[in-house]
Amino acid sequence: MQRPKVIFLDAVSTLFGVKGSVGELYGDMAKQFGVEVSAEALEREFIKSFQAAPLPIFPGIEPQNIPKHEFEWWQSVSLHTFEQAGVLNQFSDFSAFFTQLYNYFATAEPWFVYPDVYPVLKNWQQLGIELGVLSNFDSRLYSVLEALDLSQFFTSITISTEVGAAKPNPQIFAAALKKHNSLAQSALHIGDSWQEDYQGAIAAGLKAIWLKRN
Repeated sequence: MQRPKVIFLDAVSTLFGVKGSVGELYGDMAKQFGVEVSAEALEREFIKSFQAAPLPIFPGIEPQNIPKHEFEWWQSVSLHTFEQAGVLNQFSDFSAFFTQLYNYFATAEPWFVYPDVYPVLKNWQQLGIELGVLSNFDSRLYSVLEALDLSQFFTSITISTEVGAAKPNPQIFAAALKKHNSLAQSALHIGDSWQEDYQGAIAAGLKAIWLKRN
């Protein structure tokens, strides 16, 4: 394979992952607000709520208003998760709980970087390959990458909420390529999702690698 001009990487489950599970982290935070619920129930209901939610894209929204829409999107998913877990009525102030939860996931605390990531990124950087993050995450990704000491490696960050299109839509790949003035065939995308990352990149004309984390 010819050396690519640019390598794009997905974020969650590719560069970094959740410590434990979302259910565990949601449950730990809920305890601080006096609500007891099993991590297993929250994990199960979170997955169902997340998958049932509309794509977190906001076409036509002014850039300065996107964080508000991101917050509301995640608040809806979280509220539905706790409602389906049967404990929503135990919160005296769900809004205050969710604000703390949302801000928590903008820090380094709930995340861990996979051990292969730093050496691989350093190697590619030394080889002169441009690097970019291409993710369906929201704008908290900027602070997460900074907190995890990953932002130093990337010259571009492309996220679905800002583009108004989510992987596997070719529009988000085109937006990322434009930032590097790169042809699709000169770029490689690596990610953990078969449909969103691998098939999406191939359909957009990029080379692709499907990364299967444990």
